[in-house]
Amino acid sequence: MEEKRNDQELARIEKVEKLKELGVEPFGSKFERTATSKTIRDALNEKTNEELDALNYRVKIAGRVMAIRRMGKASFINIQDKFGRMQGYIGIDVVGEKAYEIFKLCDIGDIVGLEGRVMKTRTGELTVRVDGYTHLTKALKPFPEKFHGLTDVEERYRRRYLDLVMNEEAKNVAILRPRIIRSIQHYLDKKGFMEVETSILTPSASGAAARPFITHHNALDKDFYLRIALELPLKKLIIGGLEKVYEIGRNFRNEGMDTKHNPEFTMMEVYEAYGDLYSMKDLVENLLRRVNEEVLGTTIMHVGEHEIDLSKPFRFVSMAELVKEKTGVDFNDNISLEEAQNLAKKWNIALEKHENTCGHILSKLFEELCEKELIEPTFVYSYPVEISPLTKKGKDPRFVERFEFFVGGNELANAYSELNDPFDQKSRFLKQLEQKKLGDEEAENIDDSFIEAMEYGMPPTGGIGIGIDRLVMLILNQSSIREVILFPTMKDR
Repeated sequence: MEEKRNDQELARIEKVEKLKELGVEPFGSKFERTATSKTIRDALNEKTNEELDALNYRVKIAGRVMAIRRMGKASFINIQDKFGRMQGYIGIDVVGEKAYEIFKLCDIGDIVGLEGRVMKTRTGELTVRVDGYTHLTKALKPFPEKFHGLTDVEERYRRRYLDLVMNEEAKNVAILRPRIIRSIQHYLDKKGFMEVETSILTPSASGAAARPFITHHNALDKDFYLRIALELPLKKLIIGGLEKVYEIGRNFRNEGMDTKHNPEFTMMEVYEAYGDLYSMKDLVENLLRRVNEEVLGTTIMHVGEHEIDLSKPFRFVSMAELVKEKTGVDFNDNISLEEAQNLAKKWNIALEKHENTCGHILSKLFEELCEKELIEPTFVYSYPVEISPLTKKGKDPRFVERFEFFVGGNELANAYSELNDPFDQKSRFLKQLEQKKLGDEEAENIDDSFIEAMEYGMPPTGGIGIGIDRLVMLILNQSSIREVILFPTMKDR
């Protein structure tokens, strides 16, 4: 069914035909640029008009038309490239009658090329005095006037291309995200870590507690999974002797969507042979400071209305201690399951069928009562063994050597002293299967190939997982994951 076009679109389509009549291709080809709005500003912002006249600084610049002010035989035009806007002055006496006729067919949203000398207007604005005008692309649809102010923010995500044109903050986030990732890579590379790539399609969904996406390999006539974590392949590389590895890559979890979750997301996992939990603590603390300072030029981080000074030491505190601060009950003591259940009732915390141990209840109390209050950078360590199937036990066998790192009330990283005992690992995988039978759909699957690899000997290892999308949200002070993913998963209109 053919799309019904409105009057503005029909008028633009008429202009396509008029451009053809004038011998101009409406959807043009390559244009050789010699400058951008940034290079012009960097070079000439401090110059006076007299100095610019003497310099005769000529440029060829291209971009999308964002404003037109027509005044008979002369006009001002504003074009926008990746770096910002630049004004052009087009006079029929300079550009010529035919070029001015072509320019008169220009609409906001068109893409054009301007050639000429840079000058300053009486108000001091850098402007290209155009003596060569090139039409490059006709925009058939008019741009919304106040796209950035749409009440239906989902339209911004669906039509991200418009969001990038109309919304300076969205463009800034898009530009800074890869700079953040590049800064992380530089830091880890300098620390002797090696970046690797592992398979996205896996025969077993393991390495995390999550529901997977399932797909089918026709040639093998076998179901495969989109990976839910990077963990087990990277640990195999540690067993293989690569010693210090990291991967930044996409994971997929077949779960709900909200301001903190997207089914397709970017994770980084880092593993260091002969390291432990404390190696990972030092790594993440130094990494966060370095990246924030390198990308934003400061160790001050803004999270919502909170200002956080990353130059101060980060807090390191056990989960049991935080729950004790809130409830007065110390789970380090040998409290009974009944006492733990009564405490959950007292705080109106509902328990699932599989949450049937003191460790599960401690974790639930922490999630419900403490997490959101962790605004300053905080490492929460000593997690219950029941919820950490891949982690080495601590001195108290009820707890493991694990921390999660919180800033602004949100979890950013999860780190372990990695379990390297294959007997213990298999036992914990079997316990996870029991949890699955009790209704825990996110319980971990057994990965026999990983058990086999461990039996060849895995060195003591520290490991950490950091959500890259959440890290970008944190550094750029964004409250929704959809702001930092260019094309987030969306419900149908």
